[in-house]
Amino acid sequence: MKAAITAAAPNVDAQQEPRFGRAPYFVVLDTKTMEWTAVENPGASARGGAAIYAAQFLVEQGVEAVVCAGNYGPNAYDSLKTAGIKMYANPSGGVIREVGKMLEAGKLSEATIPGDEGIGDAHYGRHRGAGRR
Repeated sequence: MKAAITAAAPNVDAQQEPRFGRAPYFVVLDTKTMEWTAVENPGASARGGAAIYAAQFLVEQGVEAVVCAGNYGPNAYDSLKTAGIKMYANPSGGVIREVGKMLEAGKLSEATIPGDEGIGDAHYGRHRGAGRR
């Protein structure tokens, strides 16, 4: 499977990035062969609509799946779902190489609604419960 994994640095030994739209990089890898390339996320520096830019970019890359350590916000979720790209959750994060192996082994949960990864409001840059009374 050709998958994009959010990454803090441009290599498979980097830590997974919790943000989707603002992730600095995506490591695009073939989960069967573990061949990979790292690409800068054009959404990371967008003034607005970062998740939509990132999703469109991944569609152009021909990925079949995305793995994020944080929440998929509604814009990211809708854009990726419309494109037919599966979204997987890995709230514990980790090294990209290991995350790719976990995806191939079927050990990651598929995200079925925006933000269902169970880690609060990470997509929005807030702590769980921030702004709630």
